Amino acid sequence: MSIKWNVDKAHSEVNFKVKHMVISTVSGNFLEFDASAESTSESFETGTFSFTAQIDSIHTKNPQRDEHLKSDDFFNAADFPELKFTSEKWSGGNLNGAITIKGVTQPITLEVDFGGVITDPYGNQRAGFEFSGQIKRKEFGLNWDAVMESGGVVVSDNVKFSVNLEFIKESVK
Repeated sequence: MSIKWNVDKAHSEVNFKVKHMVISTVSGNFLEFDASAESTSESFETGTFSFTAQIDSIHTKNPQRDEHLKSDDFFNAADFPELKFTSEKWSGGNLNGAITIKGVTQPITLEVDFGGVITDPYGNQRAGFEFSGQIKRKEFGLNWDAVMESGGVVVSDNVKFSVNLEFIKESVK
């Protein structure tokens, strides 16, 4: 029997970091996202995960940069409104799956920190996970770049991300 888990958005977040001008790091997040999980046990040994983020909800604390990221130079939110991840296999602290950005799907391996399962004060079962990984943005067609006088690039190709999700076990009726 499959157990379904729904994301608790109030206790979850989707963050990313990218090097800016080689010397610093810019952080951002997606404010609108959804996720779910299915498992045959509370150990999640055979668990599967899916996740989507709405590109229009990107937030980097700079509205002008956010609009640029939504443009065709990067995500092209008008034609590709969401980023998507689906898992294939979880083993040994790693989760293999596929990530789709701007219509391009690539395999990816995420590191997983499973926080466990608890029963909250209201009788709901909750499970917590931290997923982390890295992509090369240009592999997904996020190609905008500018070279500085020093020869460095304005935006690194490597993007690190962390997705912290708290799930609530769906009640069986």
